Amino acid sequence: MKLFSFPAAALEKAIHKRILSLPPEHREWFAERWQQKPYKKSFIENKAMPLVTLVAKGKTWDDETFTQGLAEWDVTFYEAEAEVLRPLVEGDGLIQLMQKNLPPERAQALLARLQVRRPTGNPTAATD
Repeated sequence: MKLFSFPAAALEKAIHKRILSLPPEHREWFAERWQQKPYKKSFIENKAMPLVTLVAKGKTWDDETFTQGLAEWDVTFYEAEAEVLRPLVEGDGLIQLMQKNLPPERAQALLARLQVRRPTGNPTAATD
């Protein structure tokens, strides 16, 4: 889903800032992985950037296009990853202007999408 060009460096900076405010168990888990270049690149390309695109384009897309874009974003999240990304939907920091005028039902759909968990025995991953 390469429909929106958002500066990756700015997104990385926002994620790094968010890591500092995570609860200790999530901060430790995420920071350890964030230090690894392949994980960082994959996280930005497959999870963070598509979320930013859905937030930015979600204001103007019709319902069918938004639903299709959300369905095409085929990823699952660890709890710590969702904690890092949730503020991008809820109106924190860097992309606040993009979040303005995002219909509440679309914001809720994005937040619900962040609840999709990987099946794992990891205690920091939710198994709702």
